[in-house]
Amino acid sequence: MLYTPGMTSLSEVHHHEGHFESGATVRDIVIGMSDGLTVPFALAAGLSGAVNSLHIIVLAGVAEIAAGAIAMGLGGYLAARGDAEHYRSERLREQREVVERRQDEEEEIYQIFSAYGVERHEATPVLTALQRNSTAWVDFMMRFELGLEEPQAGRALTSAMTIAGSYIVGGLIPLLPYMVGTVHTALPASVGITLFALLLFGAVKGRVTGAGAVRSGLQTVIIGGLAAAAAFALAHLLSAP
Repeated sequence: MLYTPGMTSLSEVHHHEGHFESGATVRDIVIGMSDGLTVPFALAAGLSGAVNSLHIIVLAGVAEIAAGAIAMGLGGYLAARGDAEHYRSERLREQREVVERRQDEEEEIYQIFSAYGVERHEATPVLTALQRNSTAWVDFMMRFELGLEEPQAGRALTSAMTIAGSYIVGGLIPLLPYMVGTVHTALPASVGITLFALLLFGAVKGRVTGAGAVRSGLQTVIIGGLAAAAAFALAHLLSAP
């Protein structure tokens, strides 16, 4: 079939930009999983340098996972609530300003476009269109002046559950060898499985976020390994006679 001017090409019909749009969820998973892998891992490794009881290590690890999941979930909930309240307060302020300080807001429109190299006479039609729709004007100012996006409904609860759940999943990984292994095999097995989990988690995170799988995986392993090594060394030092 011949292509004629004005005709839509197949590439245009099927074009789809694969932008990543779940940044908030990934951020919550990263926060919960990374801390869940490193903190209980460091605790178990540290206790391994001080006590020889797997029962005590497992109990301490489970208690830490429960407390950590609750604390981090609550922190995520409060942070998301704070973001939502901040957005609402700023939106109310913008709604007042487009009425009470109309000229100032119009000038801010020109300044926003000027930052993108758009001349005043080129931005005037856009300003005129926004003036006919106060809601769209406020939306425009929220996004391009303040850089704020409206939080999703129920975001606070979703964030809390995601962070807490990710923390629990991550925290159980380093404790698994202590639950099913022996005193002599638990620590090296925990080190191996946790470092592998950190590497895999970091690689997946880097792939999803575009930071690079290898780089992100190695960074995650180094940070988690240093945390566990420091905890183990400190516990061993303090427990020495």
